[in-house]
Amino acid sequence: MTHNIWLYIAVMAGVTYLIRVLPLTLIRREIKNRTIRSFLFYVPYVTLAVMTFPAMVEATGSIWSGIAALLVGAVLAWCGGSLFQVAVAACAVVFVLELFLC
Repeated sequence: MTHNIWLYIAVMAGVTYLIRVLPLTLIRREIKNRTIRSFLFYVPYVTLAVMTFPAMVEATGSIWSGIAALLVGAVLAWCGGSLFQVAVAACAVVFVLELFLC
C-alpha cells in the first residue's frame, strides 16, 4: 500500500506539471478568439467553486444549515459585502441553525 502512495504522488505531480507547461510550450502567440479567452478567464473561478461547494454544504452537522449559510453568504457577497462580513454571516447562520436543529 505504501508503494502506491508514491506512485499516486508522482502521477499527480506529473499531471500538474504538464497542465502548467503545455500551454506555455504549445501556444506561442496571444489568443485572440473571444470564446477561448473567456473560457480561460473563468476556469480558476469554476475550479474553486467545484472544489469548495460540496465542502460548504457537507461540513456542517445538517445539510440544511450548510445550504442556508451558502445562500446567506451568496446574497451578502452579491450585495457587496466584504470577505470578512460574508464569512462571519455564514458562520453565524450555521451556528444559530445548528443550535436549533440539533
